[in-house]
Formats: sequence, structure tokens, C-alpha cells
Amino acid sequence: MTFLEAISDALRTEMRNDPSVFMMGEDIAGYGGAFKLTKGFPEEFGKERIIDTPISEAAIIGAAIGASLNGMRVVAEMQFLDFITNGFNQLVTVAGTTAYRWGMGVPIVVRGPAGGGVGGGPFHSRNSEAWFVHATGIKVVYPAFPSDAKGLMMASIRDNNPVVFYEHKGLYRKIKEEVPSGDYIVPLGQGRVVRPGNSISIITYGSMVHLALEIAQELQEQNIQCEVVDIRTLVPFDKEIVYNSIRKTHRALVLHEASITCGFGAEIAAQIGEYCFRDLDAPVKRIGAFDGPTPFAPTLEKEVLPKKEDIVATIKEIVAF
Repeated sequence: MTFLEAISDALRTEMRNDPSVFMMGEDIAGYGGAFKLTKGFPEEFGKERIIDTPISEAAIIGAAIGASLNGMRVVAEMQFLDFITNGFNQLVTVAGTTAYRWGMGVPIVVRGPAGGGVGGGPFHSRNSEAWFVHATGIKVVYPAFPSDAKGLMMASIRDNNPVVFYEHKGLYRKIKEEVPSGDYIVPLGQGRVVRPGNSISIITYGSMVHLALEIAQELQEQNIQCEVVDIRTLVPFDKEIVYNSIRKTHRALVLHEASITCGFGAEIAAQIGEYCFRDLDAPVKRIGAFDGPTPFAPTLEKEVLPKKEDIVATIKEIVAF
């Protein structure tokens, strides 16, 4: 399955398993979604469970919260996750604090495409995951592989907390692998070592996992063995898999596509510095995107996003320290 097909399969499977699961979003019924992820869903589940909404993210998330408080499990699609800003208050102020204030679960998944590298311009390319890591009461998921996308989506739908589920649009049809059929759960809060090594740990998630693997393969010929750790979920964060990797390699590069300042990589680097200081043989380094909007022009976008040559140079600097 492709990345997109795996997410679609997860949604179909959960809707077949549980009649309380339904979907809301712009153009998801009549058009099949902007990326055709819900194509054929209305024919199978009916338009009572695949609901086309007005162009109002605040209304979508607010209605999803209300339905979840009345026993439903709602998957709310943002046509692009950039537009989640229009529903920010509902998600952060209402959904994120309801469990604390009322002692009630809010089983909603707010999902959609994110990320750059496809010429989407400044309004269709943001990686905003750090906003929701900082907001309390919300789980944040950002998979890199189709099988993880399916397993994490199913786990997110079954979770009683609000989840923001990031799907890098550049991976939708680019990445393909065998995906388990039927029920398949990847627990939230468990990272994965996708490539073992002993020279340096690359801690990453989302689209950057694939760039890290490409670089690790090339650097192997120069006797630099990169261990690539895909954290998969930011909240809850699998600290132990990161700490264990650092204790093995004694060096760390934290890599993400989101802009560098106050990105989630800063939190990872801080925790490594606090809890693995005695295990480090070199300073922890971070690489992220330039602090600015993502340009539309491909040449400029390439300059803004993390560049392969910069990552390679930084890895060599850390290993040689």
C-alpha cells in the first residue's frame, strides 16, 4: 500500500468495526477529499457517516467535540493542516482541556496533509506539530511509513483523547510497503529504531526519516554508522528509545522538517542534554527548516527546507568532535 492507501484502509477498517466512528470535512463525500483519500466512502458508509461540511474549521472541530461528548468517535479532516489555525481555539482551549475540567474523554482525531517539498507555497506547507505539543491534553502523531500510518491511525481513533494526526503529503504516493490487513495497532508513544548504528543517533520523524535513511546508507561507505530513530509520536514521546540510542552511540543529531526555532527538536535536544549528558561525546545538534514561510518556487523551497549536504556536514562534524 501507499502511505495514502494505508490511512484510507485504517479509516475503512475502523468504520466497519465501530458504528460510532464517522468522518467530517470539506469535500470528503462528494469529491472524495482533496487527495481522494475518502473516495468511495459515501457509497459504503452513507453520507450520514461521511459528512461534507462548510468551509469552517472551527465548526468542524467544534461539532466533532460535541459529537464525541455524546458517545461518538469522530475523524475530522483538515483539507490542509495549515488551516487548523481557524479551529485552534476549539482544539486547544476546548478539546485539550475538557478531560482536565470535566473528567471526560474527547475521542476525536483531527487529521490532514502537512509538510513541504511539493511546491504548495506558504499556506499549504506548514509543519505545525510543535503548537500542539505545547498545548496540554492533545496527543500528536507524525508517522513516516504506510504500516505505521495505518497502525497509528487505528490507535488514535480508539484513544479517548484528542489526537492531531500529521500526514506528510510528500509521502502520500511516494512511499509504498506491505501493510497488515484488518485490525492492526501501533501503540501511541512507542518509537522505532529503523536503522541500527553505533557512530551517531539521528532522532527524527515524518518525511525526514526517509532523508536520514538515505544519508545513513551513503555514509556507511565512509565508515560512519548512523542509527536512525523514528519517534513516530511526539505526544506521548518515547524518551527511553532515544536515551538508549544515545547511550549506545554517544552522539546525537535531531532532525525535523519544521522550522528550527522552538521546534520539537529543541525539546528532544533539551531532554538529551538533561538526562544523557554523561553519555555524550559531542554537543547535540539540531537541523530544521529556515524560520520563515515556505516559498512557492521550487528552487527557493529547496533552500528553506533541510538540505542533504548540510545534514551530512553536520553529522561529520559531530562524529569528528
